Formats: sequence, C-alpha cells, structure tokens
Amino acid sequence: MIQDSLINATSLISPDISSEKLPLATPLKLGIMASGNGSNFEVVAQAIEAGKLNAEIPVLIYNNPDAKAATRAANRGVKAVLLNHRDYKNRKELDRKIVQTLRQYDVDLVIMAGWMRLVTQVLIDAFPNKIINIHPSLLPSFKGVRAVEQALEARVKITGCTVHFLSLEMDSGPILMQAAVPVLSDDTAETLHARIQVQEHRILPLGIALAAQTHL
Repeated sequence: MIQDSLINATSLISPDISSEKLPLATPLKLGIMASGNGSNFEVVAQAIEAGKLNAEIPVLIYNNPDAKAATRAANRGVKAVLLNHRDYKNRKELDRKIVQTLRQYDVDLVIMAGWMRLVTQVLIDAFPNKIINIHPSLLPSFKGVRAVEQALEARVKITGCTVHFLSLEMDSGPILMQAAVPVLSDDTAETLHARIQVQEHRILPLGIALAAQTHL
C-alpha cells in the first residue's frame, strides 16, 4: 500500500510555477542539442504546439548519426544538423562549429536536451547565461553519467531531475528548477529512470520559460 501511494504521488516540483504564470511576450528562438532518443526535444515541441511555451525551434543539432532526435525533428519540420563529434580534432573545434550553426539560426537560448558531450569555454562564452541543461538527479548530487545508477547504489530515498544553466564544470551552474522523485525498494535503473523522465518532461518547458523571463 505504501509503495502504491509512492508510485501515484505527485512529485514535488520547485519552484511550483505553472506555464500560465510565465508568459513570454516575445517568441523565443531555441537551438536544441541532442545525442539520442530526443524525447526532451519532443516535449518542448509539444509545449510550443499547445501554446504553453511562446517559442519556436529553428534548429536541432545532433552528434550521433543514428540519433532518433533527428527523425523527431524531421517529422516536425525542424532543421536537423548533424555535427558528428568524430569528425572534429578536439572539443573546441566541435564547439566552434556548434556556435557557428546556432548563430546562423539566430537562437536566443540553447537547450541541451540529452547532449552527451562535454562542452568547452568556446560554447559557454558564445552564449553566456543562455545555455540550459537537464540532468537526471537532484544536483549537486550524482553528477556525470549513470546518475540514476549512482542514486540506486547510494540507496537514497529521493532523487529526481534538475534544469540548470550550464557552466564549464560538469553538471554545475545556477539551478532553475528541480523535481523530486521517490526511489522505491524494488526500483531498477530502468524503472527509476522512466519515472524521472516523466518529471523531466514536466519541468524542461517550465525551466526554459523561467530562464527567458529572468535572464533575457
């Protein structure tokens, strides 16, 4: 019974702000960066389509040729640009090309929605306080890869996800919004990640609107 109530419980989101309280008078141009499935790209696009986020997505940048994010973008008529990190000598060279592409599409905010590459100061300096990341933990806990597995290994009772501004240090920078998710006694990495991802999809559009309202 206790476990059932935890599964069905509404996760705590802070700050508790709805999209109606974050109106944006001017449409945002979002440049989204993704490496894999692209579910966070999809949820941002859906929020725009539903009128919950006053924005448009002129470009998606992806670094893996097989990334499903590119297919999602194509299905929505969004330009998808492949910048395969294997084609560049180092991270700075890749970031210079990313900056060039984002500037070509005149984006206001850069959204790292499952971008699985470390970035350099080249990208951060080009878009100061305008790069947003989402991470599957309650930062500053469990930075880096395997954040869900780290939470299980630490036997914490609560984990979650974080939308934050990007800084050079991995998974750091000012926090915009967080959602807490209970860890159940029989959780696996797959089941816990699935529940965290539900909350990622709730807070990412809100975090984008909050960032735009407070920093643009």
